[in-house]
Amino acid sequence: MKSDSKRTTKRRINRTLKYALLIFFVIIVLLPAYVLFITSFKGTADADPSRAWYLPQVWETGGWVKAWTTLAPSLGRTVLLVVPSAIVSAFLGSINGYVLSKWKFPGANIVFTLILFGMFIPYQAVMIPLTQLVSNLGVPQGVPSLMLLHIVYGLPICTLIFRNYYATVPDELIEAARMDGAGILRTYGSVILPVSMPGFVVVLIWQFTSAWNDYLFAAFFSSGRNGPVTIALSFLAGGQLTDYAASMAGALIASVPTLIVYILLGKYFVGGLMSGSVKG
Repeated sequence: MKSDSKRTTKRRINRTLKYALLIFFVIIVLLPAYVLFITSFKGTADADPSRAWYLPQVWETGGWVKAWTTLAPSLGRTVLLVVPSAIVSAFLGSINGYVLSKWKFPGANIVFTLILFGMFIPYQAVMIPLTQLVSNLGVPQGVPSLMLLHIVYGLPICTLIFRNYYATVPDELIEAARMDGAGILRTYGSVILPVSMPGFVVVLIWQFTSAWNDYLFAAFFSSGRNGPVTIALSFLAGGQLTDYAASMAGALIASVPTLIVYILLGKYFVGGLMSGSVKG
């Protein structure tokens, strides 16, 4: 009985320490959000870095109005850019992963390795050639050029995720489809695509977040008039006299879409990862 009491006490202490540690890290993670939130409701004189941790002396909404007025036009453009980019790159990555994992051809591993090289090329190293290429192709600046670039640059990671995910699909299913006379496209549509939802969720969330938060491509291939939300957000933070309240409100507004995506699809994202989407 005494030993049982000791074990119970030890479990309670361990549980208390575990929860205390989790609460500590939650507080650390939420501190920037706290500063963003309270600063967004401060007036110009009150929104000073020296008073970053203090609550507003007077709660004001002027920063939110200014941020929304500045960001609203770019939010629509960003949705038009991000959603098609994520869907197209995910679909193309799915086909690549399917072919490279289930319909291997001579040199398939070399092709896969070359595709993966795209993940390791720094964006800064290819900006000038990309600018010339987009100009030569005649793709208009803004949403069209950014959409093309995000699709192309998203293919390596999409291909990697789908290839590893499809490696967990039993080969017997593919063989059975072949014996029934199904070709490569019919097998993809009838056998592979129906079981691809976890992989698509992971890839779509990944691509959506990457394209939404991108600034480097946006700065090179768009201007203020046709740029995404990250460019509009930089206008709020630029200038000699920074409006901290509007900048913080703008940062919160710009982060809402990605937050909604993770809230709605977060559990599916974790499920996709656990089902083997990113196995090496």
